[in-house]
Parts: sequence; structure tokens; C-alpha cells
Amino acid sequence: MNESVHEKLKILSDAAKYDVSCASSGSNRANTSKGIGSGVACGICHSFTEDGRCVSLFKILMTNNCIYDCAYCINRRTNDRPRATFTAQEIVDLTIGFYRRNYIEGLFLSSGVIKSPDYTMERMVLVAKKLRKEENYNGYIHLKAIPGASRELIHEAGIWADRLSVNMEIPTEPNLKKLAPEKNYPDIVTPMGQIRDSILVAKEERQKYRKAPRFAPAGQSTQLIVGATPETDRQIILLSSGLYKQQNLKRVYFSGYLPVNSYDERLPAINRPPLVRENRLYQSDWLMRFYHFKAEEILSEDQPFLDLDVDPKLGFALRNMHLFPVDINRADYEMILRIPGVGVQSAQKIILARKHRRLNSLHLKKLGIVMKRAKYFITCNELPSPGMGWEPQRLKHKLLCEMNSKYKKSLDTQLKLFTDFKPVLPTLH
Repeated sequence: MNESVHEKLKILSDAAKYDVSCASSGSNRANTSKGIGSGVACGICHSFTEDGRCVSLFKILMTNNCIYDCAYCINRRTNDRPRATFTAQEIVDLTIGFYRRNYIEGLFLSSGVIKSPDYTMERMVLVAKKLRKEENYNGYIHLKAIPGASRELIHEAGIWADRLSVNMEIPTEPNLKKLAPEKNYPDIVTPMGQIRDSILVAKEERQKYRKAPRFAPAGQSTQLIVGATPETDRQIILLSSGLYKQQNLKRVYFSGYLPVNSYDERLPAINRPPLVRENRLYQSDWLMRFYHFKAEEILSEDQPFLDLDVDPKLGFALRNMHLFPVDINRADYEMILRIPGVGVQSAQKIILARKHRRLNSLHLKKLGIVMKRAKYFITCNELPSPGMGWEPQRLKHKLLCEMNSKYKKSLDTQLKLFTDFKPVLPTLH
């Protein structure tokens, strides 16, 4: 690797860390007899940085030059920082070189906008096309679709890439106009709809013709910045739910606002990103995707923000104590999923197991239920729920004390293991 490319790599890989919407593949792209790599449905193996950002793929910006001046972006055009731009061939060579060395298992390519959305998108598509056609690369490729790019370029991107994503960034249009006045919602939503329709058409075509070309087989995703603007958690969750239903998104990613441009008075004065809030939003997203929760159930108009002390599922249970305790031997699957301490697989096991006998607390423990939490919200064969008659705030306090006690014991155990450890030095013969 020559010095120029190495310097570009340092600048642009660091600039790419602020985009969190890189995903596991979910794509089955078979290898050919002479090809390189393959995409598998189980996804790409990930590693994480200290601040929780995913860095597993070859995650790179094509350029950190940008014609836009978004208040929240480190790469805004008015920032005085080192700038660099890769050529399409340089990214292709780096990707293949890293893949052959087993450093990476796929490519995540984003970019600042240079000259125009079309000019930038054309060069990103060229990277994917070169990898597929010239290098015969069959591994995972995730491309960022540039808002405002032409329909033809977005379509071509979906032909070569496994996943596309269009970053919405700010949850409401008025606040987007405030922080990024050169951007607009139609330019973001329009390509989302095009990608959704093209995926559906490609699936129908492949049902008729087995060799019909695929279009973004791993779907599309987006990213929302949390904390840069005053939207409530309820607004963000309702928006996410709408995107899943209307645009058929695979994932909505949440990125806690990083105060990289603290000098801009339009931005909130905070010292660190709201990582706990970000985590609670991910947990809420999980409830909608896997636990059959509706967005309206997670938060109400009276309580528009998530409780940072407890996870959203426990928060739902504490706000709706009239629904509990749940009879584990009679309740339907949807209600069992709403019990704190019961996961999706455990709920499925309960439904199957109770066909053969009435379940008691011992059976539930064997099925993997977290009884320390669930016991306050259920009744089973041999005992009533100990949570009956508890005030929600009192029960919350008790559960938090139990969780903190467990956490302290875990830390004490780790500390003891550390202090008792005596390294065995090798003996020289």
C-alpha cells in the first residue's frame, strides 16, 4: 500500500465511524466456481469499538469532502479538517486485498456528497460494479444511497449491492430544515419507496424466472440521530414503526448525537452522547420487531419519553399492572411475550410445553424464564404471583435494588478473580 492510499485510509476510515447503520448481511449470494467470497444469511461477524460502534466490515467513506453544511456532521464543508477522496479503483483494490488477508468479510461504503448527488452515487456504483464484474467478488456489499440521486443510479446500485440504506438522520422535517437547510424529506423518502418497490418486483420476477436478477436482497435500512433535536422518544418510535410498515425496512438504526460541532448554537449543549437513551430505543425497536408490540403500547402521549432506569418491556408492565398477573397456563402467546423475563424462544416453549401438562415455577426455570423478574407478573400451577397488590413505583424500586445487587455481586466476583490471579511465567531451559 503506497503512502498516499495509506493516508487516505486513515482519514476516511476515521470519518466513517459516525455512520452506525452497517448491518449483518441477511443475504444468500452464492459463490461461483472462480469467484471470491460469498454472502451468507447468518450475517457478517462484527466487532465493536469502545463506544459501541460497529467496525466489522471494511467501513469506509469514498470521500469526506461534502457540498452540504449540516450542523451535526463532522464532515460539513465549513469544518477545517483533513480531506481525502478515494478513486473507485483504490477502494476495489483495498477491499480485495483486505478480504484475501481475512481482515474483512464485506464492504460498507458511504460518502460525503461531492459536486452533486448523481456524481457521488455514480462513483459508488462503479465500485460495486467493478467488484462484481472485474474481481468476481461475491461477498457482502452495503451501499449508502445518496438522497437526491437519480432513479437510474439508485436502481443500478441495488443490482450490484446486497443492501442499500438512505439515512433519514433527523426524525422530523422542520428540525431537518433547521440543522440541514440544504436537505429535504422528499429526497430521502422517494428513494426509500423506489428501493422498496424494486425489491418487491425483483422477488416476483424470481418466482417466475429462477435466474432473474436480484435487487438489494438484504433489503434497506436507515439511521436516525437521537438527541440533536428535541423530538420525544414516542415520536421516534412512531416514525420507526411507520418506516417498517410503509417502506419495508429491515432495520432502523439509532445514533446518539455526538457533540462534534459544539460551536454551532443550533445544537444542544451536551458533553457526551445519550447512549442509555439510544440503548432504550434499540430495545423498543426489538419489542416491535420480535415481541409484537405496537408503537402506541410502548409509550403514550402522557409519557412520551422512555424510562432510562428500566427496559421498555418492564416499563410497559409497570404502567399496565391491571393486565397482570398473567396465568402462564391459559394466556395467549401475545400476552406471554409481554411478561418481563420471558423471551421469544421461552414463550414458544411455554406454548408447546403446556399442551402436555400444567406448568409450575420449576418447569418455567427449566424453560429459561428469568424468574427473579417474571415471578411478579405471573401466576402458575402451584402459587400466586408475589407481585399482586404492589404499587408500581414500589415494585420498580424493589426490582432495581435486586438488579443493582446482582450487578454488584458480578463486579465483586470479577474483582476477586483479578486479584487472585497469579500469572505463570514461562521457564527458560
